[in-house]
Amino acid sequence: MHRTLKTETTRPAGANSLQQQARFDAFVAEFNTERPHEALAMKTPAEVYTPASRAYEGLPELQYPFHDRDIIVTTCDRICMMRKKINISHVLAGQKLGIKEVDDGIWLVSFMRYDLGYIDLEQRTLQTIDNPFGTRLSPMS
Repeated sequence: MHRTLKTETTRPAGANSLQQQARFDAFVAEFNTERPHEALAMKTPAEVYTPASRAYEGLPELQYPFHDRDIIVTTCDRICMMRKKINISHVLAGQKLGIKEVDDGIWLVSFMRYDLGYIDLEQRTLQTIDNPFGTRLSPMS
């Protein structure tokens, strides 16, 4: 599918982003409504698609009861602490993070139940923790 997508939508590429998006949209419409798929018993995805029975409700309201305070990542990918701007990530723009001072000027930054890293206010940087979303091991009891 990816080879076909690339061949049919990028060779040649659209002259600008709007034309390129139109090429992608046309491919998706054809792929989902006109092309039968062997894995779907020669039906199109549109023929077998059923919407989810539950509506998506989004993330719950994030709370950080064990942190010193909450802070929102700005649309320019930063948080502002004590008149200092610290780059976080555009992925978290608009999200609430929990921050907790763990040493003088050193703050732990968390998103949901994941510790992302530490902020050193003097350096104005986020030092990330290696793969905070990796496997969590529970101690043996």
